[in-house]
Amino acid sequence: MGEENKPQAVGQDLRELAMRDAQGAVRLAVAFIGVSEGLFEQLNRLPGAGADELAAAAGRDLGYVRRWCDAAYAFELLDEAQAGFRLTALGRAFLPEAPGTLMPFAVQDVLSAHMAERAAGLMRTGERPGEAVLAERASILPWFGPMLEAQFGPVFERTIMPGLKVYEEAALRHGLAVDLGCGNGWYLLRLAARFPQLRCLGVDGFEENIRQASKRAQALGVADRVHFRTGDIYSFENDEKADIIALNRALHHVWDEKARVFAILKNHLKPKGSAVIWEPHWPHDRHLLRQPTHRMMAFQNLTEHIQGNHFLMPADIAGAFTDAGLVPTIHSFLDGREAVVTGTPL
Repeated sequence: MGEENKPQAVGQDLRELAMRDAQGAVRLAVAFIGVSEGLFEQLNRLPGAGADELAAAAGRDLGYVRRWCDAAYAFELLDEAQAGFRLTALGRAFLPEAPGTLMPFAVQDVLSAHMAERAAGLMRTGERPGEAVLAERASILPWFGPMLEAQFGPVFERTIMPGLKVYEEAALRHGLAVDLGCGNGWYLLRLAARFPQLRCLGVDGFEENIRQASKRAQALGVADRVHFRTGDIYSFENDEKADIIALNRALHHVWDEKARVFAILKNHLKPKGSAVIWEPHWPHDRHLLRQPTHRMMAFQNLTEHIQGNHFLMPADIAGAFTDAGLVPTIHSFLDGREAVVTGTPL
């Protein structure tokens, strides 16, 4: 080994950087346990509860809860309160119902660790097992939909929905909006709340997502006009053609069959309808991936490879619309980090 290639002693500044990163990751892991097992929720309801009372209220094992409390205290998610604990401001910020909740960061942290471990092993074989990897951790799957909703629901409601005319136009026609890959239904439920004239249909391959979506539609009193069913895009059929067919951050999952997918979109649109495809905007310039706003996109593209996918550029989506005989329009949001491409019949 040449002198120039010998490993150099790691500087203290780099060690401190790695330590901060490691402690941040562990803090989020501790927070995930608090979110997924209802411990934050119960402490919010029972401030000052001890580990015994918290374990009983949450229906969890006392030994685990007692040690979780110590870990959550160490990472400043809990404070002592008399003989028990109370949530700190940081701990309350992880409550799923908190405005601007930090819950998605905790779920993403644990999901990322799972996907990193899978990527490390699969690099040896080249295997790409598909979307089933998302369901390999039973504690993560129920939180996948809420994570996406907390991340992207506000963006849709405040930026994308008012930025596209197709939703209002469909509502004026008392039309049908379809979401293929609907997750826990957050997109259609927000759309239905803003436009009471719309009827909505969501389709997803995960039964857990459909269960959550249907339950929420009932709770919100819109189950008469917002329906959900299990299925996938390739087998999609509906008696009524749609005014809107949406794929929200889902097209890259079926891009290998894009000709088939775009034919399905075209065949199920009304003459004045629109296909609305929302995707992260994969940059042309790799240097953009160094920006804090883009870093997670780079890691997520690695995890997408596990699932047999990759992120797309808006021009590629527009080209697929053109090939299918639909007229594309590219819309850019969040300083170019998010792209919505609409396609309308000729």
